[in-house]
Amino acid sequence: MGLFITIMDYLVIFFSTWEFAPWVRGILGGLVIGAVFGGALVMVYLERKFLGDIQSRIGPNRVGGRFGVLQLIADAIKLFTKEDIIPAKADKWLFIGAPIVALTSGFLMVAVIPFDLLMIKGSEYAVAVSRMDISILYLEAVSGLSIFAIFMAGWGSGSKYSLLAGFRNVAKMIGYEVPLGIAIISVAVMAHSLDIVEIVKAQSTWWFIIAQPLGFVVFFIALLADVGRIPFDQTEAEEELIAGWATEYSGMRWGLAFFAEYLHAVVGSFIITLIFLGGWNGLPLIGNLYIPGIFWLIAKTIMVIMLFIWVRGALPRYRIDQVIDIGWKVLIPLALLNLVWSTIIGLMWA
Repeated sequence: MGLFITIMDYLVIFFSTWEFAPWVRGILGGLVIGAVFGGALVMVYLERKFLGDIQSRIGPNRVGGRFGVLQLIADAIKLFTKEDIIPAKADKWLFIGAPIVALTSGFLMVAVIPFDLLMIKGSEYAVAVSRMDISILYLEAVSGLSIFAIFMAGWGSGSKYSLLAGFRNVAKMIGYEVPLGIAIISVAVMAHSLDIVEIVKAQSTWWFIIAQPLGFVVFFIALLADVGRIPFDQTEAEEELIAGWATEYSGMRWGLAFFAEYLHAVVGSFIITLIFLGGWNGLPLIGNLYIPGIFWLIAKTIMVIMLFIWVRGALPRYRIDQVIDIGWKVLIPLALLNLVWSTIIGLMWA
């Protein structure tokens, strides 16, 4: 019993230091970014294996060593050793800066994602690099940087195909950022808070996917478009634009650009889990079995990632005019309808 009390005392000191010491939060931030980076690698691996099963593709399931793990190593060697070419007509600084901005957007989002909420001696400590009162709005704002990254790549490449992809992305994002933001506001109205930690705490009894299923559908579809996943990857449409905004990229710069897309998909899966699937709140279990909240969060996030992959394997790419119509004529009206519903429920729960 004395050892337990001593451990709890040290935890209180650590988490108290965590709240105020920049160097502690810096170390934690590095660890969290590394973990999410690893999650993006896992998503690349899962996508190959899962799509191989869905589409009966032999390659991902038969080559690359046991379970195909060596494919990731082979890809890394290939990207690191290929020549890095900058087109003669490209705007050098925009061309170089686009992948950096895309990665930076993902890393900034990771900074406010809480992975658990610990109760130590009656005090709450969020397992997050930084906790903000408006963290959900911060995520919405920072995620918009990816729009600038793709437009920088399109404009800076000096290629008509890349430029068309950049303009497509801007047109698509205008139509999908609006319902995405309205869905987030609907969640905040129901939870009576803009803090992600409070939003998760509000789901201790009922997850918001049950309270507002329409909001979940709108948010999920808008998020697919936001991270450029099929069927909303018109900025990379190889049948029309060769490779879209990434046409002129090669080597590791190309790898960073596409890795940023997977990083945003992983972070987006965390966001869906936190605001609609109860976050670290677990399911009732028989007996006194205790499962830490972070394991619930990771398990739900993996399920969302697998849903992302399943959608990619099951649906074809839409035309750009169809994408714009879905955003403006379908998602925005549904998002507004969900906002009205959420407001009514939020007033009833107030």
